[in-house]
Amino acid sequence: MSRATHSAPKLIVGLGNPGADYSETRHNAGFWFCERLAARDGARFARESRFHGQVAKGADGMFLLMPDTFMNRSGQAVGALARFYRIAPAQIVVVHDELDLPPGQARLKFGGGLGGHNGLKDIAAHCATQDFWRLRLGIGHPGDRGAVVSYVLKPPRKEERALIDETIDRALAAWPDVERGAFDAAIQKINARPARSKEASS
Repeated sequence: MSRATHSAPKLIVGLGNPGADYSETRHNAGFWFCERLAARDGARFARESRFHGQVAKGADGMFLLMPDTFMNRSGQAVGALARFYRIAPAQIVVVHDELDLPPGQARLKFGGGLGGHNGLKDIAAHCATQDFWRLRLGIGHPGDRGAVVSYVLKPPRKEERALIDETIDRALAAWPDVERGAFDAAIQKINARPARSKEASS
């Protein structure tokens, strides 16, 4: 399915782990985005036990969801809300941390592989498809596969967090395009490498 055929999304899911112990860890970048999006819209999260998470109503009636299940069971919350409101997988945007992108970079894409991300795997299992939108927020990689679990469950360094926050700012600036289903325009703005990254690699 081409991007041009997609309608505006109805559900934005931020991935993370619940509780104060995890709130500042790299794995919670999806929660950070959802919290910022809700604040922009003046939306307030409320715990909804039937949807296994915290839910808010954003712009144009879109739902915002932060699962209260742990990362490995994110699909339980997404599946419950999507089934209840009859939201198709293609109308879902999942926002998550991405090891394969450095802090300061992001990618908005439709479908594709799951990159070993347990939250995405569980959502794909509950939705019976990988065809949903993802907003990948770069957190960098520790360089050793054996260190990944410890890395994602620790807070980013101060300079890394600043870059992640800048990435979230860039995505929020492009979010009106996402809200109206203009994904091509949003991709051009969100996926563009910031000047700082270009200078660092030159």
